[in-house]
Amino acid sequence: MRERSRPSWSNRTVPVVGGFAGVLLLLLCTVGAEGPAARILPAVIGLVAVTAAAWAVRRWRSDRLAYERRLTEWAATEAVLAERLRIARDLHDLVSHGLGLITVRAVAGRYLREPAEVRAALGDIERTSRDATAELRRMLTVLREPDAVPLAPADSLDTLPEIVRAAGTAGVRAVLESGPLGAVAPGVQVAVCRTVREGLANVARHAGPAEVTVRVRRDGGHVVVTVADGGPARGWRPVPGAGHGLAGLRERVGSLGGTLLAEPVDGGFRLSARIPDGGRTQ
Repeated sequence: MRERSRPSWSNRTVPVVGGFAGVLLLLLCTVGAEGPAARILPAVIGLVAVTAAAWAVRRWRSDRLAYERRLTEWAATEAVLAERLRIARDLHDLVSHGLGLITVRAVAGRYLREPAEVRAALGDIERTSRDATAELRRMLTVLREPDAVPLAPADSLDTLPEIVRAAGTAGVRAVLESGPLGAVAPGVQVAVCRTVREGLANVARHAGPAEVTVRVRRDGGHVVVTVADGGPARGWRPVPGAGHGLAGLRERVGSLGGTLLAEPVDGGFRLSARIPDGGRTQ
């Protein structure tokens, strides 16, 4: 999506008036007059100078108002773009993650032979689809009528165990390791949870029922979260997504001044985010 550049302030009043004043001063110094002209010429030059000054003030105010109008329009456009990106990220989390887990569970269910395992897989698919549908309906209701439905609570570090547990419905064997973090800013907590969600969803799609380690730790003034797997499960065929998840996550982490790294490591894959945290208590 193309963004307009911030409007710049430009005004030619000062150089024009400055040059005009220099010309008037030069005339006063070089033009000689006798009789009535000696009285009339300075008055005319003074009147012209006052008129030029009044024009300059009026032109400066006009340019200033035009600049402020352009700046307001630009800010409104940027706000709309930012809101559209936020909605796109939230919809991705709801739809892509939910449908991704359903797809992975359905693909894995094709190879199940025991009736009990098939019933368990269908139960996971039903539960995940119901949750995703309910969340999608809630978001659409909020978009249509912002005051009609309360927003769901934002993710926090307390929801990490549930996020890791939910990945098990797709067969992902995830382990959560978290060290002492102290006080963490709410925005950083949301970014940490979104990183874990995206990392586990990607593991489910690309590595299948693999072993994953989720680590969350503090490194000075930063919170570091990593999601690393040991490689695809035997015989697993990747089910790639559209590729928007990492792009949206990189924007979210970058908006907090952090960095996101996604790279293959030792036959597997690792997603790592390093986020500055201003919520730490000293």
